[in-house]
Amino acid sequence: MKHFLAISDLDREEIQALLDLAIRLKRERREGGNKPLLTGKNLAMVFQKPSLRTRVSFEMGMRQLGGDALYLSPNEIGLGKREAISDVSRVLSGYVDGIMARVFAHEHVLELARHASVPVINGLSDYNHPCQALADVLTILEHFGSFDGINVTYVGDGNNVAVSLLFACALLGMNFTITAPQGYSLPESVFSEAESLAGVSVLEFRALQDPYEAVKGTQVIYTDTWVSMGQEEETKQRQKVFPPYQVNGDLLAQADPKAIVLHCLPAHRGQEITDEVMDGGQSRIFQQAENRMHAQKAILAELMG
Repeated sequence: MKHFLAISDLDREEIQALLDLAIRLKRERREGGNKPLLTGKNLAMVFQKPSLRTRVSFEMGMRQLGGDALYLSPNEIGLGKREAISDVSRVLSGYVDGIMARVFAHEHVLELARHASVPVINGLSDYNHPCQALADVLTILEHFGSFDGINVTYVGDGNNVAVSLLFACALLGMNFTITAPQGYSLPESVFSEAESLAGVSVLEFRALQDPYEAVKGTQVIYTDTWVSMGQEEETKQRQKVFPPYQVNGDLLAQADPKAIVLHCLPAHRGQEITDEVMDGGQSRIFQQAENRMHAQKAILAELMG
Protein backbone atom coordinates (compact mmCIF):
# COMPACT_ATOMS: atom_id res chain seq x y z
CA MET A 1 0.00 0.00 0.00
CA LYS A 2 1.15 3.51 -0.80
CA HIS A 3 -1.84 5.26 0.81
CA PHE A 4 -4.91 4.23 2.85
CA LEU A 5 -7.82 6.09 1.30
CA ALA A 6 -10.67 3.58 0.95
CA ILE A 7 -11.45 -0.01 1.92
CA SER A 8 -12.33 -0.62 -1.74
CA ASP A 9 -8.67 -0.01 -2.67
CA LEU A 10 -7.72 -3.22 -0.83
CA ASP A 11 -8.13 -6.87 -1.67
CA ARG A 12 -9.07 -9.59 0.80
CA GLU A 13 -5.45 -10.58 1.48
CA GLU A 14 -4.46 -6.97 2.21
CA ILE A 15 -7.28 -6.27 4.65
CA GLN A 16 -6.72 -9.62 6.39
CA ALA A 17 -3.01 -8.83 6.72
CA LEU A 18 -3.85 -5.50 8.37
CA LEU A 19 -6.20 -7.26 10.78
CA ASP A 20 -3.57 -9.86 11.65
CA LEU A 21 -1.06 -7.08 12.32
CA ALA A 22 -3.57 -5.13 14.43
CA ILE A 23 -4.24 -8.21 16.57
CA ARG A 24 -0.52 -8.77 17.05
CA LEU A 25 0.13 -5.12 17.96
CA LYS A 26 -2.79 -5.09 20.41
CA ARG A 27 -1.55 -8.24 22.12
CA GLU A 28 2.00 -6.90 22.18
CA ARG A 29 0.83 -3.65 23.76
CA ARG A 30 -0.99 -5.51 26.53
CA GLU A 31 2.00 -7.78 27.18
CA GLY A 32 4.37 -4.93 27.91
CA GLY A 33 4.46 -2.52 25.01
CA ASN A 34 4.94 -2.23 21.28
CA LYS A 35 8.30 -2.41 19.57
CA PRO A 36 9.39 1.07 18.40
CA LEU A 37 8.65 0.39 14.75
CA LEU A 38 8.28 4.08 13.93
CA THR A 39 11.20 5.59 15.83
CA GLY A 40 12.06 8.95 14.30
CA LYS A 41 8.89 9.01 12.19
CA ASN A 42 6.38 11.86 12.34
CA LEU A 43 2.71 12.02 11.31
CA ALA A 44 0.94 15.27 10.40
CA MET A 45 -2.73 15.14 11.43
CA VAL A 46 -4.80 17.54 9.32
CA PHE A 47 -8.28 18.24 10.70
CA GLN A 48 -11.19 20.00 9.01
CA LYS A 49 -13.60 18.25 11.42
CA PRO A 50 -12.97 17.80 15.15
CA SER A 51 -12.85 14.31 16.63
CA LEU A 52 -12.09 12.70 19.99
CA ARG A 53 -11.32 9.20 18.69
CA THR A 54 -9.46 10.11 15.51
CA ARG A 55 -7.07 12.55 17.15
CA VAL A 56 -6.33 10.59 20.30
CA SER A 57 -6.12 7.16 18.64
CA PHE A 58 -3.69 8.32 15.96
CA GLU A 59 -1.57 10.35 18.38
CA MET A 60 -1.36 7.55 20.95
CA GLY A 61 -0.81 5.00 18.20
CA MET A 62 2.20 6.91 16.91
CA ARG A 63 3.62 7.31 20.42
CA GLN A 64 3.17 3.62 21.21
CA LEU A 65 5.09 2.73 18.04
CA GLY A 66 7.92 5.12 18.94
CA GLY A 67 6.98 7.99 16.62
CA ASP A 68 5.33 11.36 17.07
CA ALA A 69 2.25 13.15 15.73
CA LEU A 70 1.51 16.81 15.06
CA TYR A 71 -2.07 18.12 15.28
CA LEU A 72 -3.03 20.77 12.71
CA SER A 73 -6.37 22.46 13.39
CA PRO A 74 -8.75 23.76 10.69
CA ASN A 75 -7.63 27.34 11.37
CA GLU A 76 -3.95 26.53 10.96
CA ILE A 77 -4.24 25.29 7.38
CA GLY A 78 -7.62 26.25 5.91
CA LEU A 79 -7.31 23.34 3.49
CA GLY A 80 -8.24 24.49 -0.01
CA LYS A 81 -9.09 28.00 1.19
CA ARG A 82 -6.04 29.72 2.63
CA GLU A 83 -3.71 27.60 0.54
CA ALA A 84 -4.06 25.20 -2.38
CA ILE A 85 -4.35 21.54 -1.32
CA SER A 86 -1.56 20.59 -3.70
CA ASP A 87 0.75 23.11 -2.04
CA VAL A 88 -0.17 21.90 1.46
CA SER A 89 0.56 18.33 0.39
CA ARG A 90 3.97 19.17 -1.05
CA VAL A 91 4.97 21.30 1.95
CA LEU A 92 3.95 18.69 4.52
CA SER A 93 5.74 15.96 2.53
CA GLY A 94 8.97 17.82 3.18
CA TYR A 95 8.42 17.94 6.94
CA VAL A 96 6.84 14.61 7.94
CA ASP A 97 6.77 10.92 7.08
CA GLY A 98 3.00 10.57 6.75
CA ILE A 99 -0.21 12.61 6.58
CA MET A 100 -3.56 11.76 8.13
CA ALA A 101 -6.45 13.97 6.99
CA ARG A 102 -9.97 14.21 8.39
CA VAL A 103 -11.91 16.23 5.82
CA PHE A 104 -15.35 17.13 4.55
CA ALA A 105 -14.92 16.45 0.81
CA HIS A 106 -13.44 13.13 -0.28
CA GLU A 107 -11.80 14.88 -3.21
CA HIS A 108 -9.61 16.79 -0.75
CA VAL A 109 -8.00 13.66 0.65
CA LEU A 110 -7.57 12.29 -2.88
CA GLU A 111 -5.84 15.49 -3.93
CA LEU A 112 -3.55 15.36 -0.91
CA ALA A 113 -2.56 11.84 -1.96
CA ARG A 114 -1.99 12.83 -5.59
CA HIS A 115 0.60 15.43 -4.65
CA ALA A 116 2.18 13.83 -1.57
CA SER A 117 5.52 12.05 -1.61
CA VAL A 118 4.64 10.42 1.74
CA PRO A 119 1.73 8.09 2.65
CA VAL A 120 -1.70 9.70 3.12
CA ILE A 121 -4.35 8.17 5.40
CA ASN A 122 -8.04 9.01 5.12
CA GLY A 123 -9.17 9.75 8.69
CA LEU A 124 -12.72 10.41 7.39
CA SER A 125 -14.33 12.01 4.37
CA ASP A 126 -17.90 12.59 3.27
CA TYR A 127 -17.67 9.46 1.09
CA ASN A 128 -16.16 6.90 3.43
CA HIS A 129 -14.42 6.15 6.74
CA PRO A 130 -11.94 3.31 6.13
CA CYS A 131 -10.12 3.53 9.48
CA GLN A 132 -13.43 3.06 11.27
CA ALA A 133 -14.34 0.07 9.13
CA LEU A 134 -11.04 -1.64 9.90
CA ALA A 135 -11.71 -1.21 13.63
CA ASP A 136 -15.26 -2.48 13.13
CA VAL A 137 -14.25 -5.74 11.48
CA LEU A 138 -11.41 -6.19 13.98
CA THR A 139 -14.03 -6.05 16.74
CA ILE A 140 -16.24 -8.56 14.92
CA LEU A 141 -13.29 -10.92 14.39
CA GLU A 142 -12.22 -10.71 18.04
CA HIS A 143 -15.73 -11.54 19.23
CA PHE A 144 -16.71 -14.31 16.83
CA GLY A 145 -13.28 -15.65 15.88
CA SER A 146 -14.22 -15.77 12.21
CA PHE A 147 -16.24 -13.93 9.57
CA ASP A 148 -17.94 -17.10 8.32
CA GLY A 149 -21.72 -16.98 8.52
CA ILE A 150 -21.83 -13.47 9.96
CA ASN A 151 -24.69 -11.17 9.01
CA VAL A 152 -24.16 -7.45 9.62
CA THR A 153 -27.16 -5.10 9.79
CA TYR A 154 -26.61 -1.37 9.69
CA VAL A 155 -29.55 0.57 11.15
CA GLY A 156 -29.83 4.23 10.20
CA ASP A 157 -28.45 6.76 7.74
CA GLY A 158 -26.60 5.43 4.71
CA ASN A 159 -23.52 7.56 5.34
CA ASN A 160 -19.75 7.33 4.95
CA VAL A 161 -19.47 4.80 7.79
CA ALA A 162 -22.01 2.53 6.13
CA VAL A 163 -20.13 2.69 2.82
CA SER A 164 -16.83 1.50 4.30
CA LEU A 165 -18.55 -1.13 6.44
CA LEU A 166 -20.28 -2.58 3.37
CA PHE A 167 -16.99 -2.73 1.47
CA ALA A 168 -15.27 -4.46 4.40
CA CYS A 169 -18.08 -7.01 4.59
CA ALA A 170 -17.77 -7.66 0.86
CA LEU A 171 -14.04 -8.30 1.10
CA LEU A 172 -14.23 -10.49 4.20
CA GLY A 173 -17.26 -12.60 3.28
CA MET A 174 -20.02 -11.19 5.49
CA ASN A 175 -23.62 -10.53 4.44
CA PHE A 176 -24.71 -6.91 4.80
CA THR A 177 -28.12 -5.30 5.24
CA ILE A 178 -28.90 -1.63 5.63
CA THR A 179 -32.26 -0.51 6.97
CA ALA A 180 -33.10 3.16 6.58
CA PRO A 181 -36.04 5.44 5.77
CA GLN A 182 -36.85 5.97 2.13
CA GLY A 183 -34.30 8.29 0.57
CA TYR A 184 -31.64 7.67 3.21
CA SER A 185 -30.22 4.30 2.16
CA LEU A 186 -27.02 3.66 0.20
CA PRO A 187 -26.95 4.37 -3.55
CA GLU A 188 -27.03 1.49 -6.01
CA SER A 189 -23.53 2.37 -7.19
CA VAL A 190 -22.15 1.47 -3.76
CA PHE A 191 -23.87 -1.93 -3.81
CA SER A 192 -22.51 -2.54 -7.32
CA GLU A 193 -18.98 -1.80 -6.13
CA ALA A 194 -19.46 -4.11 -3.15
CA GLU A 195 -20.53 -6.91 -5.48
CA SER A 196 -17.36 -6.37 -7.54
CA LEU A 197 -15.25 -6.54 -4.37
CA ALA A 198 -16.95 -9.76 -3.29
CA GLY A 199 -16.03 -11.37 -6.62
CA VAL A 200 -17.17 -14.98 -6.81
CA SER A 201 -18.31 -15.03 -3.17
CA VAL A 202 -22.02 -15.69 -2.81
CA LEU A 203 -22.96 -12.89 -0.43
CA GLU A 204 -26.22 -11.05 0.18
CA PHE A 205 -26.31 -7.25 0.21
CA ARG A 206 -29.76 -5.84 1.00
CA ALA A 207 -31.52 -2.53 1.57
CA LEU A 208 -34.75 -2.77 3.59
CA GLN A 209 -37.05 -0.19 5.13
CA ASP A 210 -38.42 -2.38 7.94
CA PRO A 211 -35.80 -2.44 10.73
CA TYR A 212 -37.43 -5.38 12.52
CA GLU A 213 -37.29 -7.49 9.38
CA ALA A 214 -33.73 -6.34 8.70
CA VAL A 215 -32.28 -7.49 12.03
CA LYS A 216 -33.89 -10.94 12.12
CA GLY A 217 -31.13 -13.48 12.69
CA THR A 218 -28.33 -10.94 12.42
CA GLN A 219 -25.15 -11.32 14.46
CA VAL A 220 -24.07 -7.65 14.31
CA ILE A 221 -26.28 -4.58 14.69
CA TYR A 222 -24.52 -1.34 13.84
CA THR A 223 -25.83 2.21 14.18
CA ASP A 224 -24.59 5.78 13.91
CA THR A 225 -25.86 9.29 14.53
CA TRP A 226 -28.85 10.39 12.48
CA VAL A 227 -27.26 13.78 11.73
CA SER A 228 -23.59 13.89 10.74
CA MET A 229 -21.35 16.95 10.82
CA GLY A 230 -22.24 19.15 7.87
CA GLN A 231 -25.92 18.08 7.89
CA GLU A 232 -27.08 20.33 10.72
CA GLU A 233 -29.63 22.10 8.52
CA GLU A 234 -31.39 18.72 8.07
CA THR A 235 -31.70 18.05 11.80
CA LYS A 236 -35.44 18.69 12.17
CA GLN A 237 -36.37 16.60 9.13
CA ARG A 238 -34.10 13.72 10.12
CA GLN A 239 -35.43 13.67 13.68
CA LYS A 240 -38.91 13.19 12.22
CA VAL A 241 -38.12 10.17 10.04
CA PHE A 242 -35.45 8.24 11.98
CA PRO A 243 -37.10 7.42 15.37
CA PRO A 244 -38.45 4.04 14.09
CA TYR A 245 -34.79 3.10 13.47
CA GLN A 246 -33.67 3.47 17.09
CA VAL A 247 -31.58 0.54 18.33
CA ASN A 248 -33.41 -0.41 21.53
CA GLY A 249 -34.25 -3.52 23.51
CA ASP A 250 -37.22 -4.44 21.31
CA LEU A 251 -35.15 -4.28 18.12
CA LEU A 252 -32.23 -6.16 19.64
CA ALA A 253 -34.61 -8.94 20.71
CA GLN A 254 -35.30 -9.70 17.04
CA ALA A 255 -31.63 -10.42 16.31
CA ASP A 256 -29.58 -13.53 16.98
CA PRO A 257 -29.49 -14.02 20.78
CA LYS A 258 -25.68 -13.82 20.60
CA ALA A 259 -25.68 -10.64 18.52
CA ILE A 260 -23.39 -7.75 19.36
CA VAL A 261 -24.09 -4.02 18.97
CA LEU A 262 -21.63 -1.54 17.46
CA HIS A 263 -21.61 2.25 17.13
CA CYS A 264 -18.78 4.36 15.70
CA LEU A 265 -19.44 7.19 18.21
CA PRO A 266 -20.17 9.86 19.26
CA ALA A 267 -23.55 8.50 20.28
CA HIS A 268 -26.66 10.54 20.90
CA ARG A 269 -28.17 8.45 23.68
CA GLY A 270 -31.93 8.31 23.52
CA GLN A 271 -31.93 8.97 19.78
CA GLU A 272 -30.28 6.32 17.58
CA ILE A 273 -29.49 4.08 20.56
CA THR A 274 -30.82 3.67 24.10
CA ASP A 275 -28.78 3.53 27.30
CA GLU A 276 -30.16 0.03 27.88
CA VAL A 277 -28.48 -1.26 24.72
CA MET A 278 -25.35 0.89 24.73
CA ASP A 279 -24.47 -0.09 28.29
CA GLY A 280 -25.87 -3.62 28.01
CA GLY A 281 -24.13 -6.99 27.87
CA GLN A 282 -24.31 -7.23 24.08
CA SER A 283 -22.63 -3.88 23.45
CA ARG A 284 -19.06 -3.97 22.14
CA ILE A 285 -19.01 -0.22 21.47
CA PHE A 286 -16.14 0.73 23.77
CA GLN A 287 -14.01 -2.24 22.70
CA GLN A 288 -14.69 -1.04 19.15
CA ALA A 289 -13.57 2.48 20.08
CA GLU A 290 -10.31 1.15 21.56
CA ASN A 291 -9.78 -0.88 18.42
CA ARG A 292 -9.56 2.32 16.38
CA MET A 293 -6.09 2.75 17.86
CA HIS A 294 -4.94 -0.81 17.25
CA ALA A 295 -6.30 -0.93 13.70
CA GLN A 296 -4.68 2.40 12.89
CA LYS A 297 -1.36 1.28 14.36
CA ALA A 298 -1.43 -1.53 11.79
CA ILE A 299 -2.03 1.03 9.01
CA LEU A 300 0.77 3.27 10.31
CA ALA A 301 3.20 0.38 10.63
CA GLU A 302 2.38 -0.89 7.14
CA LEU A 303 2.69 2.52 5.46
CA MET A 304 5.47 4.16 7.49
CA GLY A 305 7.43 1.30 9.02
